[in-house]
Amino acid sequence: MLNRYPAWKNALICLVVLLGLLYSVPNLYPDDEAIQISSDAVPLIEADLERATTALEAAQLSFFGAEINDGSLLLRLDSVEDQLRAKTALEDAFGSDYVIALNLAPTTPGWMQSIGAGKMNLGLDLQGGVHFLMEVDMDAAIDRRMQDNLSNVRSVLREERIRSRGLALESQTHLAVRFASSSDRSAARSALISNFPELQLQNREEGDFFVLDMRMTPDAVLQIQRDTLQANRTTLLNRVDALGVSEPTVQQQGANRIVVELPGVQDPAQAIRILQRIATLEFHLESELGSSSLSYETFDYQGVPVNVNNDVILQGDRVSNVRSTLDQNGLPQVQISLDAQGGSQMNRVTRDNVNKFMDILLIETKSRTNTVIDEEGNEVDEVEFFEEKRLISHARINSALGRQFVITGLTSREANDLSLLISSGSLAAPMTIVEQSVIGPSMGQENLEQGVRGVQVAAALVIAFMLFYYRVFGLAANLALMMNILLIFAIMSSIIPATLTLPGIVGIVLTVGMAVDANVLIFTRVREELAEGSSPQRAIDAGYDRAFTTILDANLTTFLVAAVLFSIGSGPVKGFAVTLMIGIITSMFTAIVGTRALINLIYGGRKVSKLSIGAVPQLSKPQSGEAEAQA
Repeated sequence: MLNRYPAWKNALICLVVLLGLLYSVPNLYPDDEAIQISSDAVPLIEADLERATTALEAAQLSFFGAEINDGSLLLRLDSVEDQLRAKTALEDAFGSDYVIALNLAPTTPGWMQSIGAGKMNLGLDLQGGVHFLMEVDMDAAIDRRMQDNLSNVRSVLREERIRSRGLALESQTHLAVRFASSSDRSAARSALISNFPELQLQNREEGDFFVLDMRMTPDAVLQIQRDTLQANRTTLLNRVDALGVSEPTVQQQGANRIVVELPGVQDPAQAIRILQRIATLEFHLESELGSSSLSYETFDYQGVPVNVNNDVILQGDRVSNVRSTLDQNGLPQVQISLDAQGGSQMNRVTRDNVNKFMDILLIETKSRTNTVIDEEGNEVDEVEFFEEKRLISHARINSALGRQFVITGLTSREANDLSLLISSGSLAAPMTIVEQSVIGPSMGQENLEQGVRGVQVAAALVIAFMLFYYRVFGLAANLALMMNILLIFAIMSSIIPATLTLPGIVGIVLTVGMAVDANVLIFTRVREELAEGSSPQRAIDAGYDRAFTTILDANLTTFLVAAVLFSIGSGPVKGFAVTLMIGIITSMFTAIVGTRALINLIYGGRKVSKLSIGAVPQLSKPQSGEAEAQA
């Protein structure tokens, strides 16, 4: 029978609608203002909750819903004003060793969260937050690589027992090694050429010395810059993710800059501390007894002073993977994997230093705020950056190490901490913040309200037009339109969590128009079939079947354009493309399958003499038996 869906298809459509409703409902639950307290050193416990309670009571502030999860403490407050006052009180109580961050806590019921139903993530322009433009110090990256090369050239010459008359960096990319004879230079060239493929070697004479020039090629410089930028971006993303910032944006901009956006973070000073605490790693040997005091630096390790040799074995950017595991005896260990050149350097140094100690230094770039007097005599806060070095591992070399090795002799907590520090703390080059801006929560809320109002106005106009022009068929299209918006929110909230931005709302508004465009094509075709004398049932069937190809072609081409925008665009462009692609997919379902199910429910499976679809065009020569349509 025409225009009848089988029961299973109707049940499937109802199931999709119900799931869309279920997974979009969490967006109706507002978030609570909250304070999150965490520490890199120790997890927070009940005693810290009592400490926070005492501090807030002293400040005459109340809170509710305290939670301790994954070593951090979350306190819910009643208002933004209480949130800001609580942050100040808790910073005074806990000190600088703890991170006191403004946050938003979800109020979605637990049973919804257990099935994966959550709120849609809002972008920086809708939620507020901080924006940073960070510049990578590429000169420092090249300098570090050349210093690394200098240390390794010295090690190779020492191992090969080749005497030199001095090593010196002539420029940023030029290392010169001087020898007393041509034979020493030739022997050194043979030993060095395979270990330093990124350097070009050339011979020259300088007075009584035979000089071997080692210059970094332009291609090698460019590759170092690319690797440094990508490594820093990955490190920033890992660090921000570890701190629990919802949907951060960390993306490359140009040849040496990275954009960082942290939605929901309203304290730029706190965000700066988060970003600048990212560290670099250096691997050293322990200094030998009797060494000159100028050749080492003393650090404290578990209460014991350790003299760390100044020569760097390799930098942390050579670490490709790290994880904490257990050995065959069930004891904790840290497995470290290096890249090819890092493995070669590590093997060359450690094979001659078995049973000696290898040290890992964590060098953190931190910041502190100083109050100074400006030229006009006003007190202003200035952020000062400084380096802090810490010895995080002092382990014996049991055998020559290669690309993969383990660090043992650690407690379970030390192994986990060391793994985290190495994996998320290694920065290939220093970075500075060249631009920062803050979008307040009130401005973000205003943008969100205006965007929602735009969707409401667009939907209201479309609904009014469809009801006036297509009557009952227009009602079916309007119900499908609401179903479409519901599915968009459900997909972006829970199924493939995406971030909604202001351009994304524009994409939803565009989708509202495109969703009914398919129905306009279908209903116009139904009218034409009625005008040509088809029965109402056959007109409905032919209208949907014959308009399908046109609708598919139009939506497919638009989807391809949106996919291109997503692949080559960034920021706002990606936000627009995501909502547009999702909207196209859902509108194909609701405009074709959804409205067909509703029309079948109203007209299908019975004899119909009229269709409420608006005015039907009249032919010049009416055919006998032509079905009438209600105007």
